[in-house]
Amino acid sequence: MGNKSNRRSFIKRSVAAGLGLGFAPEILSRADTGENQDVKIGIIGLDTSHSIAFTRIINNPEDIAMKGFRVTAAFPYGSRTIESSYSRIPGYTEEIKAMGVVITDSIQSLLDMVDVILLETNDGNLHLEQALEVFSTGKRTFIDKPVAGSLKDAIAIYQAAERYKVPVFSSSSLRWSKNAYSLRNGELVGRIVGAHTFSPAHIEPSHPDLFWYGVHGVETLFTVMGTGCREVVRVHQADTDVVVGTWSDGRLGTFRGGRTGRIGFGGTAFGETGVHEIGPYEGYGPIMNEVIKFFKTGIPPVSADETIEIFAFMEAADESKRRGGEAVSIVEVMDQAKAG
Repeated sequence: MGNKSNRRSFIKRSVAAGLGLGFAPEILSRADTGENQDVKIGIIGLDTSHSIAFTRIINNPEDIAMKGFRVTAAFPYGSRTIESSYSRIPGYTEEIKAMGVVITDSIQSLLDMVDVILLETNDGNLHLEQALEVFSTGKRTFIDKPVAGSLKDAIAIYQAAERYKVPVFSSSSLRWSKNAYSLRNGELVGRIVGAHTFSPAHIEPSHPDLFWYGVHGVETLFTVMGTGCREVVRVHQADTDVVVGTWSDGRLGTFRGGRTGRIGFGGTAFGETGVHEIGPYEGYGPIMNEVIKFFKTGIPPVSADETIEIFAFMEAADESKRRGGEAVSIVEVMDQAKAG
């Protein structure tokens, strides 16, 4: 009987989501109407410190920007195969329970208890499967970096979101570093003619090289440069990668990813009227502000096209490495991912 009931519930939610009815607007209006009942946020994945840090920010009663929203439940898994991730789950589970968050035994149970989702699982290879389960309920979803463990899956996630008519976005917290959007919008040094960014780029064998951590610096590069990259060349050494992207208008954007020494996060933007630092990085507060705005409005602050191009850039960088540093076009890797 219980299984039949669950199936009926799933079918109803799937139909509603397909019709664009899966998320009632009045649920999100609570945060603005002064009602006592908070919008309930659910977390999928307690294998990353982000889950703990985000919960501390959102559930802080003194943070006015978070008012009306609260993390109330979490499903711990999460990676079951990446040791550096799954080994943290027991500790983070206890830590988040101490903040009053209920731990569920399945994503389905979590979805029955919350209004919106933070998909935090550190293993991007699980994101498509987990996102599909969420999208079937129509719940607005933030997917932490990397949006997926492959370009093919990244494309599939956004196609599914469009099919279910579910608002979704993904982002590194580095996107919201100080000055990044002011530079992008031409407010500080005029039109951006090029940029150089850097970040750690530690490699996890289960993911394409830059997807795991280099995504931070690559996303910073795209935040300032915008979309329109045409081809990518990568120079690879054991401790360092340098990736050069050529944009369709002739601009060059470069990313340096390091694996030894003091690396940090940041970059430099080159504009028509000057040169300006990108950053400094200001922590998780700015991205949480954007996530809460997104949950309220359903308007993604980062487009699907931009996120997909970021992952195509990194996939092209991997292909360039395989070819000994040859230039690889974004169109080529996109066509391969769609055909695959």
